[in-house]
Amino acid sequence: MSALDPVTLQIIWNNLRSIADECFVSLMRSAFSTNIKERHDHSTAITDATGRLIAQAELALPIHIASMTGLMQALLERYGDDINEGDLFVANDPHVAGGTHLPDINMAMPVFHDGELIGFACNIAHHADVGGAARGSMSGGLFEIWQEGLRIPVVKLMSKGELNNEIFDILLLNMRLREERKGDLNAQIAACRLGVSRMGELLARYSAGVIERSFDEIIARSCARLQLAIADLPDGVFEFEDVMDDDGIAAVDIAIRLCITKSGQHILFDFAGTDDQVPGNINLTFNAVQSAVFYALKALLDPDLPNNQGVFEAVEIKAPLGSIVHCQPPAPVALRANTCQRVVDVVFGALADALPDRVIAAANGSNTSAVFAGTDPVSGTGYVYLETLGGGMGGRARKDGKDGVQVNITNTSNLPVEAIETEYPLRVLEYALVEDSGGAGRQRGGMGLRRVVQSVGHTCEFSGVGERFSHQPWGVFGGKPGKCGRFLKLMEDGSHVRLANKASNVPLEPAQAIIMETPGAGGYGPPEEREQEAIEEDRRSGKFSLGFFNHI
Repeated sequence: MSALDPVTLQIIWNNLRSIADECFVSLMRSAFSTNIKERHDHSTAITDATGRLIAQAELALPIHIASMTGLMQALLERYGDDINEGDLFVANDPHVAGGTHLPDINMAMPVFHDGELIGFACNIAHHADVGGAARGSMSGGLFEIWQEGLRIPVVKLMSKGELNNEIFDILLLNMRLREERKGDLNAQIAACRLGVSRMGELLARYSAGVIERSFDEIIARSCARLQLAIADLPDGVFEFEDVMDDDGIAAVDIAIRLCITKSGQHILFDFAGTDDQVPGNINLTFNAVQSAVFYALKALLDPDLPNNQGVFEAVEIKAPLGSIVHCQPPAPVALRANTCQRVVDVVFGALADALPDRVIAAANGSNTSAVFAGTDPVSGTGYVYLETLGGGMGGRARKDGKDGVQVNITNTSNLPVEAIETEYPLRVLEYALVEDSGGAGRQRGGMGLRRVVQSVGHTCEFSGVGERFSHQPWGVFGGKPGKCGRFLKLMEDGSHVRLANKASNVPLEPAQAIIMETPGAGGYGPPEEREQEAIEEDRRSGKFSLGFFNHI
């Protein structure tokens, strides 16, 4: 079969990206929870009929890339002969439905043309609560997946256009904040329907055969493009290791070890020697480690490369079954984003010498999460304020690291103070950067965030999860490490009480506040070179003069 002409292929590709982007915005604007409508903790995508990822929205989260393919594999295995127009599938379970943690609920709706299955419109949204032992479903210290929330295998939420109200009611009954959950789920359904509608418009302009050929070429070209970038890497073996602070229960200094072997266009990421899965909920499913590796390699070699199946086909990953990067059920996984961040750091560390102009120092290495939950004293209704806070970005070869941002595999926003104080009975006393938290270097590391939150007129609970709270983010090529993060409880008398790295259900009285400080990031290059570069820049700009007579 002849290849599509480049112009037609580009037009179709632009259409597919536009559909994914429009669905992303639709979900964001329709959602009820601040975690989606303000922080944008969701992703949208288009797959083909075999579940291969074709296009992901520009603002989607890299950590979600493998979650979508995992959902599709589970969906096709269970419903391969029973997929109809108007069906809608929902799932979230990491161990049986291809997810990465329970708060991320996946949906997929098939796209048909003249009775033929062409693909799926998919999305993932992080819900502020999916039940479980702790409000917010993101608390540390849990030791089995059943404590983390409602587990959803792949099921039909809609069949031939009709909503299955019994399943919908089961979902809502097992999640806190029913109306908010209902609103977010309906927003996901609407985004799927929009994707199917827009794909129908595209199929009205191009035949199904042309669209399917474009799917194949998009994947093949993406794979070939990444393979060419891999080929430019020097052949060799590259190793690195780092540790997680703790699992929130008993394990500390949990090692992640990586050996990268590169030869020609082939690259292998082997995590042999990584520590076993732990009792606490920082474990990764294989889908999650795939997302982290794919992101890291793309960031280093080709940042503009599309996220699709071609990336999967260009990379080989080995992760020991039963390890923290390839856990077995019933391992808890709610806090997997922190471990994914460490995987990214390990990849960067391993390839630092091979790509010195492209790697960055260790970023804040965390997805610092904060959950405030209670009952609004005015309305009498329950609330859950969930946020993951940004921190420092690692110093770069030619630029300082950015301050107070989400890094690497997360792509969410920091929640505005106005949104917090409007939506919840909480007051933000301070929102600032943590001074001197970025590591010194020729290019300094980015600074972490400081947020101080107080309850208003009621007692609530705080649960927080931090990483790089015990081990500093490292610098590269002589750069200094960044500052660790911490949680503090501000008491009525102004004194501070240090909380655990993974604090759960901490009572917060109205006169008290929680201080959250996220980690900074490591610096790049020797700090003394920064001063010398500043002198040279002043000399070039004419600000620096030699001799008394130059001032006359």
